[in-house]
Amino acid sequence: MRLPLLCILVFSSLIYDAQTSDAKPLVSGQVEELYSAILNEKRTLNIYLPYGYTREDSTRYPVIYLLDGSLDEDFIHVTGLVQFNSFSWVNRVPKSIVVGIANVDRKRDFSFPTKVQADLKEFPTTGHSDKFMAFVEKELQPFIEKNYKTSAPKTLIGQSLGGLFAIEVLLKKPTLFNKYIIISPSLWWDSGSLFHQPSDIFSENFSHKIDVYIGVGDEGLTPGLSGTRMEEDAKVFAEKLKAIKNKSINTYYDYIPNESHATISHQAVNNAFKRMYQAK
Repeated sequence: MRLPLLCILVFSSLIYDAQTSDAKPLVSGQVEELYSAILNEKRTLNIYLPYGYTREDSTRYPVIYLLDGSLDEDFIHVTGLVQFNSFSWVNRVPKSIVVGIANVDRKRDFSFPTKVQADLKEFPTTGHSDKFMAFVEKELQPFIEKNYKTSAPKTLIGQSLGGLFAIEVLLKKPTLFNKYIIISPSLWWDSGSLFHQPSDIFSENFSHKIDVYIGVGDEGLTPGLSGTRMEEDAKVFAEKLKAIKNKSINTYYDYIPNESHATISHQAVNNAFKRMYQAK
């Protein structure tokens, strides 16, 4: 089911009745409702379409998949960055489609099973990232590629638990995306077990070209008893990627000390665009 996506700006100084004014809705894209047989639920997708997108011409666009992609999460400010960076006078990012994946239960979708009993008790629905990953691979990407004019590359953006999920995809299904923008990843999950996850990307024969951006701020101590800081975990993981010898993984580590876990997302996405993309 497809509905218009309306971004309505309401100012406190507005003193007239909007229904009797000449105001018109500001349309910036579409809302798709996609039923997932894998997840057994309907998922909402917020779709940003670049200026000039039409079904009639032959132009095709890269796709940016955004976790935490609800209107009240990261969708609006990230699409603003995409639009700005794709202006011809900025020319950092090619005009792109953005697919914001609205959450239903992010703790369930973004985390794999953990052996840490305290986390199981606090977050009882966690541990089903395998199903969400299958949804992305087998339902979401084919749906977008069938219904929109897409091209390579495909980018995944995730922060915090979304960053944890993005790293899990990178390690387990690396060819699903060409670019990974990973912000403040929750690598502490399951006592840091992702650090020991085997992956094809560590093979000398791995040849799928991937850019990985890892951005962190002044994150604070990790949950649990490890005593490490989240930015330290992220740096260790970035160094692990930089040590790969196959030359297919291009890694950018970005420490932004004047930002916190709560404020880093916007600055990190903008930094990632500057470093990772070559505008077409």
